[in-house]
Amino acid sequence: MRAVIQRVKYAKLSVDDKLISEIGPGLMVMLGVTKTDDINNVTRMAKKISTIRLFARNDKLNDSVLDLNYSVLLISNFTLCTSENSGARPDFSLSADKEKAENLYLAVANELKNLGVDTKLGQFGGDMQIDCHLDGPVTIYKEI
Repeated sequence: MRAVIQRVKYAKLSVDDKLISEIGPGLMVMLGVTKTDDINNVTRMAKKISTIRLFARNDKLNDSVLDLNYSVLLISNFTLCTSENSGARPDFSLSADKEKAENLYLAVANELKNLGVDTKLGQFGGDMQIDCHLDGPVTIYKEI
């Protein structure tokens, strides 16, 4: 499971010019699910997203979304699952099939909610447009 975690002032996600989700301050997370991922990856990734300290206090990154009651916009993104040996054309052979990817994506969202994180979703498999205001920018890549 791979994630690009970005600190945002706000993020809005639309499909066909219709607003699907939006958050104020928090994290916008692009999540890619690989063929080898399972429920253990779900728990670890949700814990990482909810507790990663990316918000400044006392001139250091001391606070998490949980500490500040901020939100997460979780967006499925199979393009994160390219092979290391891809040439000019990305090779997505590491990506989980659609059913598995959607189930694990939704499981991460549910786990985040169970941990107390206000979690909004993108549209799985949708052609999404995202308007966001990156903060910092602070961007972290995690692979579990």
